[in-house]
Amino acid sequence: MTARLGDQMSTVDHRRATAERNRGAILDATERVLGQRRTLTMAAVATEAGVSRQTLYAHFNALGDVVEEVARRAVADSLAAVRAAEPEAGPADQALVRMIDASWGKLGSLDAIAGGAAEHLPTGHLHRTHSPLIEIILELVQRGQADGTFRTDLPAPWLVNGYFSLVHGADQFARSQDLPRDEVLAMLEKSILGLFTSKQESPS
Repeated sequence: MTARLGDQMSTVDHRRATAERNRGAILDATERVLGQRRTLTMAAVATEAGVSRQTLYAHFNALGDVVEEVARRAVADSLAAVRAAEPEAGPADQALVRMIDASWGKLGSLDAIAGGAAEHLPTGHLHRTHSPLIEIILELVQRGQADGTFRTDLPAPWLVNGYFSLVHGADQFARSQDLPRDEVLAMLEKSILGLFTSKQESPS
């Protein structure tokens, strides 16, 4: 009886591991299809993931469900990287550079996912998914404005918007120009620091 129960548990564990492996393969495949700017369909995802349509539909009912999970996973990964940069520690400008470095490898890749989300998810979904990231950067900007490190002639939400725009724009620039990412990162750091720290000139 004990041996039979152990066999049953082993079978359940094996099935669970297989299911988790297939789910991960499906999400990875969806990211690749989006990143390559290919047409996203359930058939394309199944082929890229190396699973059957039946397996794909066993995990996700519709393409929007797949894209939603991919977006959620990508943002969670980015959030972990950003938090590890300790944006609340040290001078605001130094914390900003750490945030840029952490964001560069993560947030840029969200562009393709954002495109897929815009097509397959309800309006505003990705913005809501991004909200924890936005809050972290907003708090850093407000801290820097309060201690005089960052400019105050532009509102904090506008600077946050500029931050995301520059990160995503730099990623697109690196791809389109086929430039080394370290080289583009240096330009990105200079651009964001310039935006955040430029002081308003008094009219002559």
